[in-house]
Amino acid sequence: MRLTRKTSRNLLKQGLIGMLYAQLAIVLSLMTTTAIRKRLRQHHALQPFPVTPPTTTAIGAENTATTFTFGEDLYADMLESIAGATQRILFETYIWKNDAVGKKFKRALIDAADRGVEVCVIYDGFANLVVSPQLLHFPPPIKVFRYPVFSVGMLWLSFRRFGRDHRKILVVDGEIGYVGGYNIGADYATKWRDTHIKIKGPSVWDLDNAFVDFWNLRHDESEKLAEFGSSSWESHIRAHRNVPRQLIFPIRGMYLEAIDRAKKHIFITQAYFIPDGDILQALLDAAGRGVTVKILVPEISNHVVADWLSRGFYSTLLDGGVEILLYEDWMVHAKTATIDGKWSTIGTANIDRLSLTGNYEINLEILDDDVAAHMEVVFAKDCSNAHLLTPDRWHSRPWVAKCCELILAPLRPLL
Repeated sequence: MRLTRKTSRNLLKQGLIGMLYAQLAIVLSLMTTTAIRKRLRQHHALQPFPVTPPTTTAIGAENTATTFTFGEDLYADMLESIAGATQRILFETYIWKNDAVGKKFKRALIDAADRGVEVCVIYDGFANLVVSPQLLHFPPPIKVFRYPVFSVGMLWLSFRRFGRDHRKILVVDGEIGYVGGYNIGADYATKWRDTHIKIKGPSVWDLDNAFVDFWNLRHDESEKLAEFGSSSWESHIRAHRNVPRQLIFPIRGMYLEAIDRAKKHIFITQAYFIPDGDILQALLDAAGRGVTVKILVPEISNHVVADWLSRGFYSTLLDGGVEILLYEDWMVHAKTATIDGKWSTIGTANIDRLSLTGNYEINLEILDDDVAAHMEVVFAKDCSNAHLLTPDRWHSRPWVAKCCELILAPLRPLL
């Protein structure tokens, strides 16, 4: 009996080690193949992806929203707002590249501080490990918080301390606010399809307050930022914030409730789509009751392992009546959805574990027919650069691909 148990344990141990080696081999192979493909593509001129011009919509009686789908348009608008600031600038980003665009934003913030504007900056330390420290060093009086790569709580396996700061927020004078998927960098300006939204009006308070709360949780009394109560209770726009430190994750609940309400159609655009069981079932249930469910994802993203983990859900989705559209040639990084011509969301959270139950994220939930109509126009434009993945094509993929998907499947909870 002892020999049998020992043999079983050894077999289990060898099996686990074998699985880990297989996963490592697949990951390395995918990363190498992607790097080669990316290098080859640089030698071929690609047609620019289709974009929707910035469009401004009135929301309720007091707010306006402008949607951006091209980085150059967004950056020009953000820099104009920074140049016009007179009181306070709150700037938060996940990735800040040390290139012409990154330096332009740094210069704009320094110029604002030089003319007496209070400037506060937050960036994620881990996401910018390879970025020159010189870029992210600011002269006083600019206040800078580098969200740490490691925290003490990690040593005690506190899940409240593992989340990254994945948010992208700009608030100017409490009157203009931006949020969405765009990081700061030259590639994002022209080579990535992403979505950001600009809000003007009382609802900017939600973004202002999100930044201030995050800052004040990590600074003592002498360094805390002033808080201002909201001047109105806007029913059309709500900001949902994931706060791992407080174990608050409302964005996932927002998605689940909106999907359950759907009666006509659900259009989702995601950079990395790795749904948990509840969201997957909600989408299948919606398709089962006759709702048109379409999910747009990159055919090949900048994180190829995430692509393969996402593909592990394709069979279930396709067999359940969900349409999958693969964005061609370019990276689509947007985190958006629109439902039934009524409801929309634009923000920083992907539909995966890291975003929905791990990172600091923020999404705007917008209940407005005109915004939803425009988001449908954006989705249709994106679909013109995508192809539909048919069940026949998917199920006839090579057996090697199917085996790789099975081997990588245990990694899904990590992403």
